[in-house]
Amino acid sequence: MEDRGRPERPHFFMKKEATTIQQQIAKLEARGMIVKDKAKAEEILSDIGYYRLGFYWAPLEKGYLKWRKSKLRNRTHEFEAGAEFDMAVQLYYFDNDLRAILTPYLHRIEIHLRTTVIYIVSNKYKNNPVWFADPTIVEQDFLDKLPAMYSDIRKNDAIKHHHRKYKKDIYAPAWKTIEYMTFGGVLYLMNNLKDVNLQQEISNKMGVKNLKAFKSQMQVLRNLRNICAHGHNLFDWHLNIPFDNGRIKGLSKAERSSTYGAMAVLADILGNISMNRKGELIDAVNNLLSSVASSAIAASVKHLGR
Repeated sequence: MEDRGRPERPHFFMKKEATTIQQQIAKLEARGMIVKDKAKAEEILSDIGYYRLGFYWAPLEKGYLKWRKSKLRNRTHEFEAGAEFDMAVQLYYFDNDLRAILTPYLHRIEIHLRTTVIYIVSNKYKNNPVWFADPTIVEQDFLDKLPAMYSDIRKNDAIKHHHRKYKKDIYAPAWKTIEYMTFGGVLYLMNNLKDVNLQQEISNKMGVKNLKAFKSQMQVLRNLRNICAHGHNLFDWHLNIPFDNGRIKGLSKAERSSTYGAMAVLADILGNISMNRKGELIDAVNNLLSSVASSAIAASVKHLGR
């Protein structure tokens, strides 16, 4: 007879269950982690969270590099001898500090790119203030996505004010609209300009003569910016596809897929805007690395410097 009672729960609900903080600590200890101050560990887990902090105790696990390269296969979650909870916490705060260093310089490049695109293309099409919506100037792929993109842009007060004043305008002028595009949106617009010479002119102004390399590197910086903005882990970040190093020499294939390589791109592009800011960035990163050079996490972050 068919069972018409309570339906069986999907398989994925049966594998994992929520745990208390005390259970989380017990699980870590059962896997070999040393938790010296349980009260402090409870406070930290309540603040940061077990899942997020897990990215920072991963390097303390047995066979970390091996299972990481195999994309999480064969992971046992067992810790190496001497692995301490405090090491993961220290690595977490190192990552926070690194993101804090990189963020203002990424923001500087984002603003510079935005200004460059607006200036170069708007002066090319002086009589068309909404050139970003013109099918003779921009590829259809971008235009198909523009209405949805603009619906978000229109939520900004300056754009609302424009449309209250100019009620017949479908779009605000480029120098207003592009100001409120995301970093990714500005890159997408640039990549969809039909005139490749304009793309090249933007690349040249940003200090990179090789357009293909410029596009690749700017995508890296966009990803790096998103990681910093959303608080994801940087110390062991890897790209799926190595970026085009262009004029940046001496980077291995592995480095062109890593945080180290992304920081090299950041420093190179930044140097074209301001050599002083480039120097500040390099000094700040080196000082951060020096501050942990003799600590328990030194081995986990040494690849970020040379």
